[in-house]
Amino acid sequence: MDCFRSSQSYSWIYPTVILCLFGFFSMMRPSEPFLIPYLSGPNKNLTSSEITNQILPVWTYAYLVLLLPVFILTDYVRYKPVIILQGLSFIVTWLLLLFGQGVKAMQAVEFSYGVVTATEVAYYAYIYSVVSPEHYQRVSSYCRSVTLVAYTAASMLAQLLVSLANVSYFYLNVMTLASVALAFLCSLFLPMPKKSMFFHAKPSKEVQTSPSTAAVAEESQEVDAPGCSEKPTLEMLTVSGSLGDSQRSSSGPHNVIVRVFVQWLRDLRECYSSKHLFYWSLWWAFSTAGFNQVLNYVQILWDYKAPSQNSSVYNGAVEAIATFGGAVAAFAVGYVKVNWDLLGELALAIFSVVNAGALLLMHYTDSIWACYAGYLMFKSGYMLLITIAVFQIAVNLSVERYALVFGINTFIALVIQTILTMIVVDQRGLNLPISVQFLVYGSYFAVIAGIFLMRSISIIYSAKCLKGSALSQNPDELHPEESSDVSLETRL
Repeated sequence: MDCFRSSQSYSWIYPTVILCLFGFFSMMRPSEPFLIPYLSGPNKNLTSSEITNQILPVWTYAYLVLLLPVFILTDYVRYKPVIILQGLSFIVTWLLLLFGQGVKAMQAVEFSYGVVTATEVAYYAYIYSVVSPEHYQRVSSYCRSVTLVAYTAASMLAQLLVSLANVSYFYLNVMTLASVALAFLCSLFLPMPKKSMFFHAKPSKEVQTSPSTAAVAEESQEVDAPGCSEKPTLEMLTVSGSLGDSQRSSSGPHNVIVRVFVQWLRDLRECYSSKHLFYWSLWWAFSTAGFNQVLNYVQILWDYKAPSQNSSVYNGAVEAIATFGGAVAAFAVGYVKVNWDLLGELALAIFSVVNAGALLLMHYTDSIWACYAGYLMFKSGYMLLITIAVFQIAVNLSVERYALVFGINTFIALVIQTILTMIVVDQRGLNLPISVQFLVYGSYFAVIAGIFLMRSISIIYSAKCLKGSALSQNPDELHPEESSDVSLETRL
């Protein structure tokens, strides 16, 4: 029995350790906060217009095109090969970033990083294929925490090296290349899963877990791409789940795919029929699209307000503080006692107003410090609200539907982000200057705030009307002590 327990412990501890090492080294990227100064500096000599309008949009387009095919491939090949592909894509990205020259080479960098972010799904999906359900929450917490720690540590390290040791941005990218190469080596030691969510599912009760467990892994989506500190991931697409016995029959792969998609459509129709879930998902998708867009271009705005060639740059410190502050805000949500059914959409409206104000401040101010402060407010507010949204959506869903809803929400957010990019940023669209772009993003969040403010007023008003109606029909239930006095008087 002791040997069996030891074997069980090893079966989840070993892959968890390797996966955490992969997550740490893949997120330990000190060059990240200083990407735009690197591209616009003497190493690459790219103009702000080239970076903004020709290079950075490639990531959004590549991510959108690759997202669904990679997700299906991830399940079919059982995760590990896709994690290895992600490690290779990291290496290719930074080799191109170090030694490539010109707009075309940097566009290849963004495409390569599109592969990185599309394959991010395998990192979190792997957890649920190699560990038993009782360890899901713990392992998800470990993997999430280690990536936050790594990104914060990398940002602070980069700031110290730049400010105190005068290390060039080129060597920060060399350090990043070494770190992602270690991540690739770690991926080779991961054990190969025996099951997956759809194609290699096994009839077992162990694939069922609670939405609250799954929600731990989705509290913040921090996938950092060149030019952005945080990208949304589809980690919850493959939280858990299995097909029924009839769906695991000996029929061919084509029939399995058809059955999977039919089941997805049925589940989505039933899930989104709930107005509560629909409106929280709507906020999630639109706000995440705007959030990613801001993070993708904020360094260009900073460089516009305070050119890195002429002034000190504190991007690393700002990113570290913003990540830590956002994590603290998200953690604090668990201790706040609020009737989210009644006041949740009011909170969405209020914080969306704060986000809009922060972005408009970043547009109108000439002070880089005010710009930094606006970014800190914006990122912390979003991370707090996305945590609330995650649990509000997850609370009434089974694990399979939870995974599917968050996957669709993420995909919709990416579609909206692509539309924003094509209209606002792309040289074939409006091709707006970076400062004007943030005026658009601020207005975008103001519209979101207005929609949910009207929704919240309607909800509160309806609740008051319902309460008044209940009071008129059952006064004894709402004021029992008064009715007791009346009854006593009547008896006397």
